Amino acid sequence: PENRSRGMGAIGAAFGLGFIAGPAIGGILAGPDPINADFRTPALAAAGLSAIALVMAFFILKESLSAEIRKQLAEMPAKNRAQQFRDALNKPGVGLLIGLSFLATFVFAGMETTFAMWSERRMDWGPQQNGYLFAFVGIIAALIQGGLVGKLVKKFGETNLVIQGAAALALGMLSIPFANSLLTLLGAMVVVAYGFSIITPSLNSLVSLQVGPDEQGGVMGVGRSATTLARVIGPAWAGLLFSFMGMDWPYFGGAAVMVLVVVLGLRGLKKIAIPNHTNI
Repeated sequence: PENRSRGMGAIGAAFGLGFIAGPAIGGILAGPDPINADFRTPALAAAGLSAIALVMAFFILKESLSAEIRKQLAEMPAKNRAQQFRDALNKPGVGLLIGLSFLATFVFAGMETTFAMWSERRMDWGPQQNGYLFAFVGIIAALIQGGLVGKLVKKFGETNLVIQGAAALALGMLSIPFANSLLTLLGAMVVVAYGFSIITPSLNSLVSLQVGPDEQGGVMGVGRSATTLARVIGPAWAGLLFSFMGMDWPYFGGAAVMVLVVVLGLRGLKKIAIPNHTNI
């Protein structure tokens, strides 16, 4: 279970770092001028990186399931995506964990997509300044997920890290509207980066521990679909708050959602299966 937890945590960390590094690279490539930003170069860079990922997957990526498990799966009746969702969400603990992952990603995606508009109004920034800020966030996230998460898991356990990460993300989101200088904004973003960097791998590893090896792929696929949906709905929700309630409201709203995650986690995470090195 511990090795599986670390593996799934690493996968979740890679996705999280990618979503942080993407805006940073795009912003830096777009340039400092918010009026005449270069959006072509970031698009070409994204296409090139996608092509590299495709080639690497084709030549390097190996099948993770044994021949025996693949045979068992082939003999099972095929399920449509809706049935896979229902089955995954009905498994003990899995529905709660996927729901918490959805909400955390929903909030973070809303912050990412409205931040450039917020910083332009509050700080008079363009794409390049935002890119540098997200690069800073990415570095913090890489340091946390690359060297700190394993130690934190051993000390606190995944379930406690979920609560801790949700609380940190709530505090960081709440702090952004009150940032009136670069220093205070960097402080708020460090808290945001810490919260998202520990909650994401912790939830992914806990999801993987609720099912057997023959079900992990399907359940993790459902979880990834849920977080992808959050990256569609989160920006739309944050944009509506930005437009109709004011530029600070995506962050106030995000903080409120993460408080809800803390409450749901405290009430529900004690009931799920956890590895031996954790306690709550």
